[in-house]
Amino acid sequence: MQIYSDPESEKAIMSSVVYCIHHKEGCKWSDELRKLKGHLNTCKHDAIPCTSKCGAQIPRVLMEDHLKYTCPQRRTRCEFCNKEFTGISLENHVGNCGYEPLYCENKCGVKVHRRHLSQHKIGDCSKRLLPCRYCNKEFVADTLAAHHVKCEELESHLKEECTVSVHSCSFKEAGCRFKGPRYAMEKHLEENCQQHLTLMCSVVSKQQHQISSLKSALSRLSLNYSGTLIWKISDFSAKMAEAKNKEGMELVSPPFYTSQYGYKLQASLFPNGNGAGEDSHISVYIKILPGEYDALLRWPFSHSVSFTLFDQSTCPEKACNIVESFIPDPTWKNFQRPSREPDSLGFGFPKFVSHEMLKKRHFMKDDTMFIRVKVDPSKIVAV
Repeated sequence: MQIYSDPESEKAIMSSVVYCIHHKEGCKWSDELRKLKGHLNTCKHDAIPCTSKCGAQIPRVLMEDHLKYTCPQRRTRCEFCNKEFTGISLENHVGNCGYEPLYCENKCGVKVHRRHLSQHKIGDCSKRLLPCRYCNKEFVADTLAAHHVKCEELESHLKEECTVSVHSCSFKEAGCRFKGPRYAMEKHLEENCQQHLTLMCSVVSKQQHQISSLKSALSRLSLNYSGTLIWKISDFSAKMAEAKNKEGMELVSPPFYTSQYGYKLQASLFPNGNGAGEDSHISVYIKILPGEYDALLRWPFSHSVSFTLFDQSTCPEKACNIVESFIPDPTWKNFQRPSREPDSLGFGFPKFVSHEMLKKRHFMKDDTMFIRVKVDPSKIVAV
């Protein structure tokens, strides 16, 4: 079968009056059917693709609002930080902008940028909670000052005035266990003077023992265990003048060890000489002192010992040090295991350096001389 158009019928239909298909959305257009298509091309209620190409079909009447407020492709600025965002990123930014002013959650009445809000609540807010330094209870910050006045007065009263508050005896740290009201404390102190004195004597005795132990430990830590001593002798002119007026004046060095568990030694010096060097030379000696590990060491002492007087010339290449050394004689008493009373002189060089030689070079500088005493364990006497 074939369908043939009826021009008259088509004309009648196309001439019929119709409402816009968006009549229910609010469009008031009505006219002949043939004009409907043309109307829809301009109808504000007819949907068209978003002009920003976000993919949405938007009625013309809503396009302006869509482009301004809801289009994901729209570009706009944050009213708080003034940065530009696209629609989606702005939605994520809103509610998180650090420059948005917000009221403090503690209801102190202050508006603060979101980025400073946490610090404000912790450090500046007048409604934050703070502990009282006396009773340790928490109070709102702007009321704490008034509370402090009352709390301080109460604490002062309890500590210094209240006759019924309980206190420990002032000799508590010494061992007294008495606790009682203030009015009974004076009587307790009067009746227990002897007991308190005994406790304090015990404390003093313990402290003296501790001090002695600490001094010994400190002394051990400061000892030289290298086998080499650099002896600095200051104010030498005054010491020389004293030595000339005082017969046998001797200077002694700090003790030092040949190793951590080795021999304990000490150097001595006579500014005005000793024995063959008296009145003309400086004499130097080495003494063997009783040490902690003498029972484990080999005797007699057999390491070589050298003394060096440093020339303190400003030009090291031209310096001329004075060096004297010796290897111990195993038959000498000086090198046997020392008793509690070590040899009073030791062994060394009565004529180490003459007084005249001291003036010729730079052995003295700023009235100070340096002498090195070195023990060499590689040079020993075979016994």
